[in-house]
Amino acid sequence: MEAVGRLAGGVAHDFNNILSVILSYGELVLGELQPEDPIRADIQEVCKAAGRAAELTRQLLLFSRHEVVEPKVLDLNQILGNMDKMLQRVVGEDVELRAILGPEVGRIRADPSHIEQVIVNLVVNARDAMPSGGKLTIETSNEEIDESFASNHLPAKPGPYVVLSVTDTGCGMDQETQNRIFEPFFTTKEQGKGTGLGLSTVFGIVQQSGGGLWVFSEVDRGTVFRIYLPRVEEAVTLQRVPLASTTLRGSETILLVEDEAQVRAIVRSALRRQGYEVLDASAGEEALAIAAAHPGTIHLLLTDVVMPHMSGPELAKRVAARVPGIRVLCMSGYSDDSVLRHELREAGVAFLQKPITPSLLAAKVREVLDRPEA
Repeated sequence: MEAVGRLAGGVAHDFNNILSVILSYGELVLGELQPEDPIRADIQEVCKAAGRAAELTRQLLLFSRHEVVEPKVLDLNQILGNMDKMLQRVVGEDVELRAILGPEVGRIRADPSHIEQVIVNLVVNARDAMPSGGKLTIETSNEEIDESFASNHLPAKPGPYVVLSVTDTGCGMDQETQNRIFEPFFTTKEQGKGTGLGLSTVFGIVQQSGGGLWVFSEVDRGTVFRIYLPRVEEAVTLQRVPLASTTLRGSETILLVEDEAQVRAIVRSALRRQGYEVLDASAGEEALAIAAAHPGTIHLLLTDVVMPHMSGPELAKRVAARVPGIRVLCMSGYSDDSVLRHELREAGVAFLQKPITPSLLAAKVREVLDRPEA
């Protein structure tokens, strides 16, 4: 499993660099085309296909637990309430969707996009198990887990949990299938209908969040998935208001460091289109030399995380020592656990997940530059 995880993370990293180039040039071309241009629909299809590929690589990163997470304190009932209309569209008219949200359900600490991914994956699986229709029930509750239940059913540590239950009245699973459902690339769906990454992704997210997962299923009677997420006593994290699009341009100087030539070229082009002065380097030592020789102020270091000889976080420390007050934004299609936990999160460094597009890049750069000084 560890070897498969490393392979998946490595593949996703390389693909995210390629997809950054495809999506970015696609977005730039679309911005130059008139609405009636006959080529516009073709470019949109290219971007749509690249978007689907980006979602698949994201699932690979989630499975391999090599995606950089941004945990926040969340209200699970609130997340489900915000997803209600979308989930109704996912299940369709043949499935009766019912939500039973427990009163005063506690808060959890997790990446909001990951929790949404868990919910969607479980709902899609439940829908697919009921091709002729049925009932799908989503429930939330608080539970105290003792040591016996935690070790025999999850596994997880005993303590207070918030529980998400997804129950369907579908075809169910025999024991042999249940034993394999969390294996990567295992699927009971016909070829071309599923990647086999849905439940392994759910498993990875739940483990990464410090939780556990329990399944009960009977053939022709249905299935219950119960997700246990540690309960926390902190207040819900307030979401920042997105910046208006009129604020995305700037005139600051940015030091860009990226070892992939094509990615470096499109990022440099996108930033210059927004008005920034861009100094670019392909490696850490070159970037340090540029920083030392530049006569003016460098406002932002925009660097890839994983590079030969010197990582992005290491480069950031060395540049910050020479350029006091410089802002740092790291970007990557992959980041290992040590970088994630010890170098990015603890340092409070902003992070941008590849694949990137000019619009995402411009918004994140502006956000980092406009943050109040620590």
